Amino acid sequence: MNNLEKSGSKISRTARFGFRATLQQEALLRKAAKITGRNITQFVLTSACEAAENALYDQKIFFTDDESFQAFEDILERPAQIKPKLRKFMKSPTPWDK
Repeated sequence: MNNLEKSGSKISRTARFGFRATLQQEALLRKAAKITGRNITQFVLTSACEAAENALYDQKIFFTDDESFQAFEDILERPAQIKPKLRKFMKSPTPWDK
C-alpha cells in the first residue's frame, strides 16, 4: 500500500487530474469523504489508488503444481449452490440507493 501511504504524506504532488461528475456522483463522494474524515481530494485519490492496486493485483499470474491446479479446476467446475441468505442479501437495497 505504498501509493496509499504517500497520498496522505507531505510528499510534493505535481501531477494533476481533472474530471467531471454528475451532481449525484459528487454528492456521494462528498458524503463518503465526510464520514471517513477526509477532504474530497484525499478521499478520491485514496479510493482511486486502492482501485488501481486491486486492478493490478487481479492481473497477477500465479504458478502451482499439477495436483493443486487440478483441485482448483475441480472447485471451479462444481455446480453452483443456491444460498438463500446470500440471495436475500444480494436483493436488498444498498445504503446509497435507499
